[in-house]
Amino acid sequence: MDSKKGIIFTGAIVGIIAVLLVKFGNPKNMGFCIACFIRDISGGLGFHRAAVVQYLRPEVMGLVLGSFAVASLKKEFNVKGGSSPFIRFTLGVTVMIGALMFLGCPLRMVLRLAGGDLNAIVGIIGFTFGIVLGIASLNKGFSLKRNYKLPKTEGYIFPIVNIFLVVLLILAPSFIFFSEKGPGAMHAPALIALACGLIVGILSQRTRLCMVGGIRDLILFKDTYLISGFIAILVFTLIGNIALGYFNIGFEAQPVAHSDGLWNFLGMVLCGWSSVLLGGCPMRQLILSGEGNTDSVITVMGLLVGAAICHNFALAASPKGPSPNGKIAVIACLLVVGLISYLNSDMANLKSKGKGVA
Repeated sequence: MDSKKGIIFTGAIVGIIAVLLVKFGNPKNMGFCIACFIRDISGGLGFHRAAVVQYLRPEVMGLVLGSFAVASLKKEFNVKGGSSPFIRFTLGVTVMIGALMFLGCPLRMVLRLAGGDLNAIVGIIGFTFGIVLGIASLNKGFSLKRNYKLPKTEGYIFPIVNIFLVVLLILAPSFIFFSEKGPGAMHAPALIALACGLIVGILSQRTRLCMVGGIRDLILFKDTYLISGFIAILVFTLIGNIALGYFNIGFEAQPVAHSDGLWNFLGMVLCGWSSVLLGGCPMRQLILSGEGNTDSVITVMGLLVGAAICHNFALAASPKGPSPNGKIAVIACLLVVGLISYLNSDMANLKSKGKGVA
């Protein structure tokens, strides 16, 4: 699976699954969206009260548990963490704020394009620009410092939490929220969605599928391995959408999307830049969490809280467009990410040492 054929196969399966999940009930162009699904889980747990986006999405639990299972089987379950945890949490929040301005994660960006949503092209341009900014930060010596080996029990907690979420989804106790209308009410049957998540989790763990890593490696090393997976996702989702009559090309009236180009661009700049500093896109963070990386668990917690912040403070965009609060938040977050980039770079360290010598 670590060959180019392996990652193209993985991309093809992810693309097919994304279309099938729409067929089974997920919103159009949202067969698989990590940001949207974590947002729904945040609402389902009551962290925000936006009634139209509340549901415990089993695809997310499947991703984590699939990664955990195959990592354990292949003896790749390696528990480590402790690398700038609060900065990682903060960057998880900024990733989510950027993604919910665009209304989708990097994976959904590709799925939207495959559905004919041309706003995704603006998002891809912004995302790539954000990755370039992230690469510039890496070239200036950006680092969140080393992590440390931790007891295995530390790594088991997050998979257990995801099993607990599956149980809550099945039992549906009164303290869990479920949307009665809107995107949160549109979902595939739970067992089908969980099975799809498990499959994608297993394949993504074996191939290291990551949109951020794909563009980063293409720019830095001219390496097309990771980006090949997302090209395959685009191609197979496009074929599936055309076959099932979901393809609708244009900028306007696209499902769960808006056509404000500037804020689609800036939202994905923020998402791409933050993700490079974190070392992977939201889906990659879930896969690493299943492998025992508690730094990625902290990032996922940032995504979860970031989703709550977006809806509790009216930062998230809607099909009507971005909110005034959301615009302010994106600009503020770009400044925060720029500051994080600088303060954790060689430039800041050299100035600090120079002052110490003086």
